[in-house]
Amino acid sequence: MKIGILLCVALFLGVCQGGSLRKNFYRDSCPQAEDIIKSQTQQHVSANPNLPAKLIRLHFHDCFVRGCDASVLLNSTANNTAERDAIPNLSLAGFDVIDSIKSALEAKCPKTVSCADILALAARDAVSVQFNKPMWEVLTGRRDGTVSTSNEALANIPAPFFNLTQLRQSFASKGLTLHDLVVLSGAHTIGVGHCNLFSNRLYNFTGKGDQDPSLNATYAAFLKTKCQSLSDRTTTVEMDPGSSTDFDSDYYPNLLQKKGLFQSDAALLTLDQSADIAGELVNEAKFFTEFAQSMKRMGNIEVLTDSAGQIRNKCSVVNS
Repeated sequence: MKIGILLCVALFLGVCQGGSLRKNFYRDSCPQAEDIIKSQTQQHVSANPNLPAKLIRLHFHDCFVRGCDASVLLNSTANNTAERDAIPNLSLAGFDVIDSIKSALEAKCPKTVSCADILALAARDAVSVQFNKPMWEVLTGRRDGTVSTSNEALANIPAPFFNLTQLRQSFASKGLTLHDLVVLSGAHTIGVGHCNLFSNRLYNFTGKGDQDPSLNATYAAFLKTKCQSLSDRTTTVEMDPGSSTDFDSDYYPNLLQKKGLFQSDAALLTLDQSADIAGELVNEAKFFTEFAQSMKRMGNIEVLTDSAGQIRNKCSVVNS
């Protein structure tokens, strides 16, 4: 389209950019920035193979509230309950890893690299360790936000019990499509889910002590051996049974067999269009290609660039 071509005529940057993000943003100000983030991330992943799932979730939860501005990393204060202390974020992890990477960057290039860029790059680099190559492109130049409130997290983060209409509205409000929704749901190929987020599907789906009929009966029986009550808030279950640390396309054949863990997974099968997309993404090469494109779009949600926001000296605290 001509409009698309016109938008990409920022030839002096050498890229078709989203917002003011671009490739190699730190080429002059901190040439080693991306290498430092990559090497630090690899070290942390080697010590904790569950980290890729944690960092990609942290990045997702950040981008859906005020855009990808690292607001999820801010600590609560005496006068404000921050995003990270909102109910949907209480099980987030990886904050210490981002802090560690930030410390390494501050030692090399003080007050230069944003926490938002660190989070976006670390999420990509963590998932990419398995493949020994970057699995998607991350443009850089994000700046850090200065506002973080728990209420906004509650209002913006899609819940695991959402139906397809709610999920589509949530994603559309961030400029993401139904296709992006199905593709990004594939991130559930790694990581675990807490019993309390899906056990109603096992024991009390409609409030009558029943089981969700859209859940594979054999899989439900297995889940009941793990989550033995509605009140279990500590037990976790692999979202992709048997390979929860391998980033692959297994999420989709599982989903099509009605083995999606959350209601929000099962919801993808309630519309022919989204079910068809899931069927296409069983092909791993196609999934990797589409995931790369959707992650790039997600990483561009409402970014702060140029003189907006700040470069936080410490990721958990706004500069004084």
